[in-house]
Amino acid sequence: MAQQNQRPISNRSISLLNRNGLLLLLLLALFVILGVFLPLTGSSLFLSPDTTSSSLSPSSSLSVSDWSDYSLAQAVKFVAKNETVIVCAVSYPFLPFLNNWLISISRQNHQEKVLVIAEDYATLYKVNEKWPGHAVLIPPALDPQAAHKFGSQGFFNLTSRRPQHLLNILELGYNVMYNDVDMVWLQDPFQYLQGSHDAYFMDDMIAIKPLNHSHGLPPRSRSGVTYVCSCMIFLRSTDGAKLLMKTWVEEIQAQPWNNTQAKKPHDQPAFNRALHKTANQQVDVYLLPQSAFPSGGLYFKNETWVNETKGKHVIVHNNYIIGYERKMKRFQDFNLWLVDDHALESPLGILKIYQEQNTTTEGKNQTKTVRKQRKNRGKKH
Repeated sequence: MAQQNQRPISNRSISLLNRNGLLLLLLLALFVILGVFLPLTGSSLFLSPDTTSSSLSPSSSLSVSDWSDYSLAQAVKFVAKNETVIVCAVSYPFLPFLNNWLISISRQNHQEKVLVIAEDYATLYKVNEKWPGHAVLIPPALDPQAAHKFGSQGFFNLTSRRPQHLLNILELGYNVMYNDVDMVWLQDPFQYLQGSHDAYFMDDMIAIKPLNHSHGLPPRSRSGVTYVCSCMIFLRSTDGAKLLMKTWVEEIQAQPWNNTQAKKPHDQPAFNRALHKTANQQVDVYLLPQSAFPSGGLYFKNETWVNETKGKHVIVHNNYIIGYERKMKRFQDFNLWLVDDHALESPLGILKIYQEQNTTTEGKNQTKTVRKQRKNRGKKH
């Protein structure tokens, strides 16, 4: 009887072993299939910086030298949504303003199409450390301290590169919105990009326009100039938009930096000259409504107008004021400095920024490292 009772137990054990063995074999086969075929199909499980999906980030294991080789074509392909990207150009001292701008964009659910054009290596590494794949550096790198001082040659060098960056993106086949990072989004601006014009922009004047004002290029003032802002532009990937950017580049090159000039050059007058040379006949332009896209000289200084147009404001530009600390304080005074209380709404989260006196040294050291790596790779080839 004892032997008879043991036989069923033995049979059950053998049956369980067979089932477990079969299950292990199936799991092993599945891992082999995943390991062989998924890398070949470009699955998002093996995402790298040049993948098209932006639902996941590039591999966080990439080293510093990988980001220094990250190209504009790779970056734009990675972040673009509906063939459109949002770009800004930032030097290291302005990372807090970048974060503030990103919070406002995140509230409109457009953050995933943002590409930060880093003007120095410290910015490139910091952004990609926190938000892999969303920053690219287009050599040469600039001095991070000189670049943020308005009216300086460093500031001119930074802003004068803007049209070439935008042209490069257009030639890759993407629409592009450019913003300065001293802006805050209050609503979604894409709803105002009506029609199929080549270029959309905002007026920088403080004179109040009627709500139903013309959307054509503003007429010249008595001094023969217009004041279209070059800090918020949307461009479709059309021949007209490309021509406008090429003409802007030519206008900047025709007026190089000269510190002895009474009025130092910068990119915005060159943009206005390019508009007048190309608009209407060759480039289809659209002036955005002033009530939605006011200059800082209007929004921050005319309380009556702000109250009359309440609910219409879309992007606020913190211009008509000079100085890093003064810009920050003005944002704080108008409850538009979001970083202190809402940093976690930004893709960058809470940023720890090096003290200003150490920034230049940090950037220079990283620049030297990258140049040395490139030189060594060149010798190998």
